[in-house]
Amino acid sequence: MLVGYIRVSKADGRQVTDLQRDALLAAGVEAQHVYEDAASGRRDDRPGLSACLKALRQGDTLVVWKLDRLGRDLRHLVNTVHDLAARGIGFRVLAGQGANIDTTSPNGKLVFGIFAALAEFERELIVERTRAGLKAARARGRVGGRPYKMTSAKLRLAMAAMGQPETIVGNLCTELDITRQTLYRHVGPDGSLRPDGRKLLGAVVSAGGSDG
Repeated sequence: MLVGYIRVSKADGRQVTDLQRDALLAAGVEAQHVYEDAASGRRDDRPGLSACLKALRQGDTLVVWKLDRLGRDLRHLVNTVHDLAARGIGFRVLAGQGANIDTTSPNGKLVFGIFAALAEFERELIVERTRAGLKAARARGRVGGRPYKMTSAKLRLAMAAMGQPETIVGNLCTELDITRQTLYRHVGPDGSLRPDGRKLLGAVVSAGGSDG
């Protein structure tokens, strides 16, 4: 049995599903076996897709208009189709760059294998760039990851405020645009410096100035 899935990126009516639906019906998908979503392709909560994947049975073929209608990105697409293949379900694309993909045919499997290789290549590039970025950050004295929102100027304000009994921690964090976790890593409840706070001020002193 052929099962179709269609998706438009906007739920405000500026995009319609007619083109995709007509293509699926022309390919032999029956109207009652077409599932749809009106959501961004990068959203995880796509109820139409979830229902579609649950409805598929061994021997069925999932049909989409174009590749980007199914996957959030290339890796998500490849993983989804691999999961379908493991369940004995085929995958077919009707138009666009993936129009030659039909995993129920030898040639289609070959084309999809190329896409899978590209996904692996993309993953390796991301890993390589991440490692290079962390190495460059360490060379500049940073450990890596997201930069702290805490600055020396914010730290001094936090020290002064935490020493006052009337200070409301939640309001202070909102004012400084930091989380409680970040605050307490740097400053104690009495306004005293904690290890991260000493490290931050020490770095500012060693650099010969301050940002506040």
